Amino acid sequence: MQFFTNLTRSVFLTTVLFYHAISSFSQTKEKIVASDLTRIKQVGGIAISPDGKRAIYTVTALEPASEALDYEYRTHLWLMDLEAKTPPRAITRGNESASQASWSPDGKSVTFVRAVKGKSQIFIMPLDGGEAWQLTDYKHGASAPQFSPDGRQILFSTAPAFSVLMTDSTLNPTKIGPAWSLEKAGFARNEFLKKNTAKPNPDGTIEEIRAYLDKDVEDKKVKVINRLNFQGEASAGQELNFSHLLVIEVKEGAKPVSLTKGFYSYAGAAWSGDGKQIWFSTRADSLIHPDRDSESRICVMNADGTGMRTVLVEKGRTFGQPTPSPDGQWLTFISSQAAVKPATLDQGHLGFLNLKTPNAKYTINPFDRSPGNLKWVTLTFPKSKKEVGKVDYVYFTASSNGGTPLFRAVPTIDKVEQLSDYDTGVTDFDVIANKVVYSKTEVLNPSELYQADVLMKNAAKLSTHNDWVSKKALSMPEKHTFKNSKGQTVEYWIMKPTFAEAGKKYPLLLNMHGGPTAMWGPGEPSMWHEHQFFCAQGYGVVYANPRGSGGYGVEFMKANYRDWGTGPADDVLRACSEAAKESWADTTKQVITGGSYAGYLTAWIIAHDYRFKAAFAQRGVYDLTTFMGEGNAWRLVPGYFGGYPWEAETKASMDANSPYTFVEKIHTPFLIKHGENDLRTGIIQSEMLYKSLKVLGREVEYVRMPGATHELSRTGNPRQRIDRMLRIYEFFERYVGKK
Repeated sequence: MQFFTNLTRSVFLTTVLFYHAISSFSQTKEKIVASDLTRIKQVGGIAISPDGKRAIYTVTALEPASEALDYEYRTHLWLMDLEAKTPPRAITRGNESASQASWSPDGKSVTFVRAVKGKSQIFIMPLDGGEAWQLTDYKHGASAPQFSPDGRQILFSTAPAFSVLMTDSTLNPTKIGPAWSLEKAGFARNEFLKKNTAKPNPDGTIEEIRAYLDKDVEDKKVKVINRLNFQGEASAGQELNFSHLLVIEVKEGAKPVSLTKGFYSYAGAAWSGDGKQIWFSTRADSLIHPDRDSESRICVMNADGTGMRTVLVEKGRTFGQPTPSPDGQWLTFISSQAAVKPATLDQGHLGFLNLKTPNAKYTINPFDRSPGNLKWVTLTFPKSKKEVGKVDYVYFTASSNGGTPLFRAVPTIDKVEQLSDYDTGVTDFDVIANKVVYSKTEVLNPSELYQADVLMKNAAKLSTHNDWVSKKALSMPEKHTFKNSKGQTVEYWIMKPTFAEAGKKYPLLLNMHGGPTAMWGPGEPSMWHEHQFFCAQGYGVVYANPRGSGGYGVEFMKANYRDWGTGPADDVLRACSEAAKESWADTTKQVITGGSYAGYLTAWIIAHDYRFKAAFAQRGVYDLTTFMGEGNAWRLVPGYFGGYPWEAETKASMDANSPYTFVEKIHTPFLIKHGENDLRTGIIQSEMLYKSLKVLGREVEYVRMPGATHELSRTGNPRQRIDRMLRIYEFFERYVGKK
């Protein structure tokens, strides 16, 4: 039998020549290296001027620090002329970052925030010449500035701690504590808050002893904890903070005026289109400790702080991000089920309320993704030759299917319109009646500024902040799908080694995301460098969005309920098995890594599957019972397992899903990493796993990162981020590198 006809032989030869040409082209370019992490610049904070002619945005970059090999994050403002399309220019500089910019209604100036003596303050920058000047010098700091529609005032927020609020005569005029209990044992009515005039004396009366103990707290000799949520990201014993709203006139020497008071927090504030009202969200129950109140409501007040009233509240739900349409007709918001009981798993949903219809009921759009960054725009359409019609659209982004597309919706129609693709990510945007200005991440470039029309057509690239990438050889991810055991479609991507040569075999890296509700794909920015780095080092990479991932709807997200291990492991291992069929993949040299929940999943997999030559688990959770006390993300325990460790059925499920239960079955060479200040998952998780494996005599190594929090792979110390990636590579090379 003749295997090749003339046609198939021609196609075969053409294909070989094509891949040879691609390979030759790649060889002329540079490889991605570890230090390229410091070259990536992130575009965000976009705001279009009222006349649509200019845009201001932020660029976050890593700049060399005074100490060798170290870098510091700095964010500065850039200005883009959208009509002339001349190259954008930086309008702030220096060691102090600048961010949170917004335009004055007349377009002649912008307001922004930068740190002064350790506290954020608001500045005004005229754009027709002149230096930026400091508007606020507020004792608690000032952030999130927004010009009023008439340009005369700026609305901003501040976040004093509990102890500060107790003595603040403006935000807490009575200087009396909250109506809800601070839950200090033995003091049912917060009577301990009364000022103690006794002198500290360890050998004195009970009041003098209490004064002595209070002094120890003040001098940071001890931390006294009564809160449920006492763990922050880097330290324990966190004080409660309360977000308050203030306004200030836009003139030098002006003093802020507080609009809100007391032991409450007011978030997501927004002016109404006519400037007469201010919208915000706050806790639903003023008599419950903030740590226990998972419900929230949407309120509105007059611009002077009077007439506060609740607009949206419902038992068992949260309401946030209130965003009124410019004409005052509609309110859009995000709502979800509140975690009022165990096993409450939900995502944000897009909601609308007609403000002009008395007693109107809110509606929830059936769009099955979690929206964010809501922005209204009124678009005009021709109704006839003589008439035009106006339609209010809300634009938003939502992680979905490996990317972050831009969407839009109208209040009266259930359908949501997708405006951009799944292969890229819109990381920020602003929109006016004839254009969208946005930042985008994609495989070919981690972040740049773009402009398009309101349908995201006719896109034009406006910046070249990461133009250095054009000189680098890149690996392009290939998308694949399969049906898992639940019948759900799982998406995964395979990345070929960047400089792969025909006929040669290369190691395969299974890289997994955390969350568990995170989502990876070509349009997800945080893994751009890591994936390209490993492909450049001669590894193929496969990553998947297994059951439980975000970006695929509520039911997919909830598909790992009481099944953190077996089901998700089946999904990622199926993706790995499919990738191992690639002609370049060396099935004898497979390795695995993941962080946070994926650190958990790494340990789970190597206790049940033995295909991997080496494994690296990062900042993971390995025993779900101790996680209840170790991490500030402890609510994942009742959320995913329906109860608490002291309940027999829940305990059995948690043990059955804990990698530590199967520690004796781990034989894969194992590297474990944790940040010493990580309180989201807790360092004891890694130390218990490491010690146990060491006792068992297994090949295991443990890396502690001094000062590092949970965010090490995304926004942590740059030098430690590079160390982390190189440490993964070096460890894997011990087992699958060239011998």
